[in-house]
Amino acid sequence: MDQRRLYKTIENLASQQFETEKDMLKYVLQQIVEIENIEITGGRIWQFEPSSGDYLLLLQTGNVDKINSDFRVKIEDYPLFDQVAKERTVLGNETNKVLRKKGIMRYSASGVGSKIKYNGKLYYEYMLALNSQNIDENLRLRLSIIATALTSQIKQMRYSKRATSLRADLNKAREVQKAILPEHEYTYNDFLMFGISDPAEIVGGDLFDYIEIGPGGDHLAIALGDAASKGVSAAAEAMYISGALRMACNFEIKITPLMRRLNTLVNKIFKDEKFASLFYGELSKDRNGLMLYANAGHNPPMFVKKDSDEITTLQPTGPVLGPSPSAKYSIDSIKFEPGDVLLIYSDGVTDAANTKFENYGEERLTKVFLKTKHLSPKEITYSIMDDVIHFSKNGKYSDDKTIVVVKRMK
Repeated sequence: MDQRRLYKTIENLASQQFETEKDMLKYVLQQIVEIENIEITGGRIWQFEPSSGDYLLLLQTGNVDKINSDFRVKIEDYPLFDQVAKERTVLGNETNKVLRKKGIMRYSASGVGSKIKYNGKLYYEYMLALNSQNIDENLRLRLSIIATALTSQIKQMRYSKRATSLRADLNKAREVQKAILPEHEYTYNDFLMFGISDPAEIVGGDLFDYIEIGPGGDHLAIALGDAASKGVSAAAEAMYISGALRMACNFEIKITPLMRRLNTLVNKIFKDEKFASLFYGELSKDRNGLMLYANAGHNPPMFVKKDSDEITTLQPTGPVLGPSPSAKYSIDSIKFEPGDVLLIYSDGVTDAANTKFENYGEERLTKVFLKTKHLSPKEITYSIMDDVIHFSKNGKYSDDKTIVVVKRMK
C-alpha cells in the first residue's frame, strides 16, 4: 500500500465517531491487523505515565502472545525511546526478558499524540508498536505514517471541542488562505494553465502555485501539494510550504536541494503532523517544451500527448515530505509538444466517495481527462471538478480537492 493510500486508510478508520481517543486508538489498531496489504500481524498501544516514568500497556491485539494487561516498561530500560521525540519511530533489539520469552526479539515503536516532559526529556503520551514479518526500514516508514495519522486525528478530536469559539478566527484564516492562492488562469510563454482548489472545510490543506523564477522569469515553477489531514492544522502546514517554496524560488535553488530543504523544514517545524505530498515542476522559456519535475509522494500526475490516448503517469521521485528527515529526492522530465496536456491533482479528487462508499478513482478520472483533453485548461478543469462533485453528492467522505491543468498551446 503506497504512502498516501495508507495515510487515507488510517484517517478514514480514525475519523468515525468515538467516545474517547482511547476508543479510537483501540479500534484502529484492531482494524490495521485485519488489512492484509498493510502486512501487520499484531500490535500494542502503550500509554505514558508521568508519575512513574513508565509506559503502561493499554491494548494488544493480533496474532501475538499476550502480555499481562498491567504490564509496563520503564523508559530507562529503553535508551532508544529518547530518540522517539526527534525521529518519531525507532527500531531496536528487545532486551526485556518477559517480552523475549513471548518471542519478541525485535521491536518497533512510534510516538502518538502530544509530547510530555519528564526529567527534562520529551516523551509521546502514547507509543504504538506493531508486529510484522520484517521489522525493517519499510516498517519504520509505514509505522511513522500510521502514527502521524493517529496523532492528527487526536488533535482534530481535541480541536473540535473548541470549534465554536474558533469560528471567527477560522473565517479570517480562510480569507488569508484565499489571498495567497494564485489566479486560476496563468499564461507562460507557449503554455496556458488553470487551477482550482475546493476545501472540504472552511480552510483546506491543499495548495497550488505558479512562481516565476529569476529576474526575467526564465523559469516557471508549478506546484501542487497536499498537507496531511484537513482543517486548521493542515491549512497552516500548506501555507507554510507555499511560503517556503516562494522564498526558495527567489534564491533560484535547484530542484533536488529544494526538495531536500523542504523535507527538512516540514520535519522540523511540524513535529507532530509532519506529512505532506508535493508535486513540483519547472518550465523554461526555450522552445523545446521541457519540464523538469520532482514528485514527493504525490498522486502521479497524468500526461497525455495531443494525438494519443496513452497516459504517462509522473511517478514519485522521493517520499512524502516530513516523516524521514534524511530522505533523498531525484528529478525526472517530460517534453511538451503543442497540444499536450498535464493534469495535476490532489487525492481528494480520486478519493471522493458516493453514498455507497465507492471512490471516484483514477479510472473515471482518466476517462473524463481523455474525453476533454482537446479543450482549454479551464474547460478541462471544470469538467473534471463538476464530474467529481456530481459523483460524490451526498457522499459520506470528502477531502480537499485541487486540480491544475497545464497545456502547451503552440
